[in-house]
Amino acid sequence: MSASSSFADRLCAAAEAKGTCAVVGLDPHLEMLPPEYGLAADSGAPRSKRASRMGDFCCELLEVIAPLVPAVKPQSAFFEALGAAGAVQWERVVRRARELGLLVIGDVKRGDISSTARAYAAAFLEGGGDPEAACDAITLSPFLGADSIEPFLEVCARTGGGVFILVRTSNPGSADFQRLGTPELSFAIAERVARWGEGLMGECGLSSVGAVVGATHGQELAAFRDSMPRAVFLLPGYGAQGASARELSAAFTGPRRGALVNSSRGICFAYKEARFARLTWQEASRKATQAMIADLAGVDGGR
Repeated sequence: MSASSSFADRLCAAAEAKGTCAVVGLDPHLEMLPPEYGLAADSGAPRSKRASRMGDFCCELLEVIAPLVPAVKPQSAFFEALGAAGAVQWERVVRRARELGLLVIGDVKRGDISSTARAYAAAFLEGGGDPEAACDAITLSPFLGADSIEPFLEVCARTGGGVFILVRTSNPGSADFQRLGTPELSFAIAERVARWGEGLMGECGLSSVGAVVGATHGQELAAFRDSMPRAVFLLPGYGAQGASARELSAAFTGPRRGALVNSSRGICFAYKEARFARLTWQEASRKATQAMIADLAGVDGGR
């Protein structure tokens, strides 16, 4: 990454080159991996071997989807669950994704006091001193306030990285806190996202400070877009969580601009679906990715 090339600009260029806003989430649930990776779910096997097989699956999936999508979103929890061996595979997967020309959005959801935030920023946005192991962007929780976000913004300004701040998440319990208050907490956060984003604007007219807004809240997308006109929206919840493409048009600012739509289980484990029963898992994931791209073309202006 280079500070001369903002995350927002790299993202716009990548989405245009691939002709889609689709993002594949790498959520390697061990018990759901194809049978040839079954060792990963064997609690009696050494952690190093289990983690290695999980990494093998992720890297092979990257080979399948790299020609099709601009970015991937690995979820760090599945790697962290396997300890130090999992951390090794996290770096392996990030490196391989970058070698294949994919942008990497680390789904790490960090958020802590400023001194700790600096360490998290160094770990994930600077790769612990190794730029090839760094994510292009990461997800953050803003619950601790501005001083927990600012260290990440400082690193983004220096490295050309980006962040996606949790604003309105796709999980069923999101309303427990995010809809409290007047204005609702999620809209108060959205106002801050817009303000933070002013300092990290790309030449494309979008900011490297984005927002996580659940695709399952389609009826709220227009209001969030009004609150954050320059933010890129990361939209989880498409596919397995029930959101459909037709609900997402308000998130976009133009063809393939302003929003990314994520699918994880629907791509990673497409081989489990009846419609792909006769295919290899690789072919099933490829077909599912192509179907997602075609489905989104009606709302994102892609091919």
